[in-house]
Amino acid sequence: MKLALQTLASGVFGLLFFGVALFWPAGTFHYWQAWVFIAVFMACALVSSLFLAIKDPAALRRRMRAGPTAETRPMQRIIISATVLSVLAVLVVSAFDHRFGWSSVPTAVVILGDVLVAAGLVFAQAVVFQNSFAGASIRVEAEQHVVSTGLYGVVRHPMYTSTLVMMLGTPLALGSYWALLVAALCLPVLGLRIGDEEKMLRTELDGYDEYTQKVRYRLVPYLW
Repeated sequence: MKLALQTLASGVFGLLFFGVALFWPAGTFHYWQAWVFIAVFMACALVSSLFLAIKDPAALRRRMRAGPTAETRPMQRIIISATVLSVLAVLVVSAFDHRFGWSSVPTAVVILGDVLVAAGLVFAQAVVFQNSFAGASIRVEAEQHVVSTGLYGVVRHPMYTSTLVMMLGTPLALGSYWALLVAALCLPVLGLRIGDEEKMLRTELDGYDEYTQKVRYRLVPYLW
């Protein structure tokens, strides 16, 4: 019951967050791209959470343990705070773009953006299926082990790959090319998070060094 209430509260908070971050700076509720984006995001997130609540409640609790206060490393507290601000910046710039008409994004491109957002969320769910320790905060659990198969056999951080897909899709889904530039500026923050996380995993997770020799790419195959 407690987990269900937490999931519901998280969903309500998400709706309020998106509503304020998008419709307030847009100055109108007549922003169909935002409505579709919110519907796609919330539907995918809700289905994933409900499935985890039934199949793997412990994994859902790890996914819900998020934010700066959930991080144990000082650097990660800074990074996750910067990440939250970056996401907010993408949403607000997209809304201002809609308000002032800076971009002219075709409907087909907007739909592509929504598809990317949905794909990123589904991809993230697939990552949790393969590694239930893929939490939202960085820590090594007592019983945790290295996962090197499936998506983890392609890149070392498939969860962040899903984040990258959503980062690229969100501005397009919201009808903004300018926000796409803002999203691109977030990439160094993601790189810092990965670098600091790997530093911890190399020292605290048995077998991670050997795993990095087997899987060379961190985020994007054949690129990095």
